[in-house]
Amino acid sequence: MTTPGADDGVSRLPGAVPERRLHPVTPLRRAWAPIAVLVGWAVHDPDQTQRQLSRLTTTTLLVALAVIVPAAALYGFLTWWFTHFSVTDTELRIRTGLLFRRTAHIRLERIQAVDVTQPLLARVAGVAKLRLDVVGADKKDELAFLGEREARALRAELLARAAGFAPETAHEVGEAPARELLRVPPRVLAVSLVLTGATWGSLLAALVVPPVLWLATESVWTVLATALPLLGAAGAASVGRFVGEYDWTVGESPDGLRIDHGLLDRSHETVPPGRVQTVRIVEPLLWRRRGWVRVELDVAGSDNSVLVPVAPREVAAAVVARVLPGVTVPETASLSRPPRRAGRCLPVWWRGYGIAVTGAVFAARHGLLRRSLALVPHAKVQSVRLTQGPWQRLWRLADVRVDTGAGRTVTARLRDAGEAAGLLHGQAERSRTGRRDARPDRWMA
Repeated sequence: MTTPGADDGVSRLPGAVPERRLHPVTPLRRAWAPIAVLVGWAVHDPDQTQRQLSRLTTTTLLVALAVIVPAAALYGFLTWWFTHFSVTDTELRIRTGLLFRRTAHIRLERIQAVDVTQPLLARVAGVAKLRLDVVGADKKDELAFLGEREARALRAELLARAAGFAPETAHEVGEAPARELLRVPPRVLAVSLVLTGATWGSLLAALVVPPVLWLATESVWTVLATALPLLGAAGAASVGRFVGEYDWTVGESPDGLRIDHGLLDRSHETVPPGRVQTVRIVEPLLWRRRGWVRVELDVAGSDNSVLVPVAPREVAAAVVARVLPGVTVPETASLSRPPRRAGRCLPVWWRGYGIAVTGAVFAARHGLLRRSLALVPHAKVQSVRLTQGPWQRLWRLADVRVDTGAGRTVTARLRDAGEAAGLLHGQAERSRTGRRDARPDRWMA
């Protein structure tokens, strides 16, 4: 029997489930918490911080550092020492807490995604973070950090157990093989960002607004307080997206679609089977000549939002067919536009709306410059509503709103009132039969 504190990081008590500790580098990450509190206080009130520091002598500062650094190191070590996790036949248990103990019981059958992420420093240290999407949980539970191999092995074991493999054989199943469906070349990604209006809009704001503020106020602090967030937004819209979406790869495996991406921080995510509520195909204006689109997702209980950052429309449609089996993306010409009198309610822009209803999905498009086509499988529709404002009633128009399980709404705007009523009743029936005939949301099913 191995006693608590043994070198293998596993603690066992008679009759108890074996418990494991996180990787030994974890204390270095957690030791920053007390220091971060001090830095946050200093940033919140810089004037008070400067006055307090001016009163301290060099000796006092050195003594303070001699106390704070060991205290932070001790805090990191103790929080690591009192954190354990274990996998039972039915659940993953995570015990944490230095003063106040917390035990998370995560039912294996409620796990819908297990992602492995590696920030830059974690990649250097050879460790990884395991993040779990659980049905009904507001935020992801995580194990940070584990050895890279241990994280992948634990991910495979959790998915195998969630799929119904016996506990004694789950750890032998290993990670399911994946077949690559798509890889985004860095050059294509860079060109797509250059051709995105948000990139130029944020950059233009960062270049124009600060000089205007300087002429109006002549206050350096006002200019800096405005310029820095604008520059940050411009960077996030261009360089930040390039770094985050670099080497974007989509692969197909029995446990769902796997997404790997990132230049500095590497992420390995999974799109859970059967959990996709809505797929959006986005076409920015400057991408249309090249035939490029972006595919975004709404996944119940998950923060996965991008499936394909940029790809030819035909390739993206093939990937969508893997997420929504049996679904064909409607062509633009097949969409039904609102009647011409819709221009009385929304001049010009009414031409950007359109709908299509197939045997598998409810599809609605909006936007003239930046087109977005939303596909909702009938089985994922939670409710259908018809709304009609006073101006719409005057012109015999109405909106049909389709609510999904991800808390989002897809709207067929400015439809003829009679057509909208038919859509309402027809979609309610399609949703009922869709849920009845839908396949179960199971891993590796």
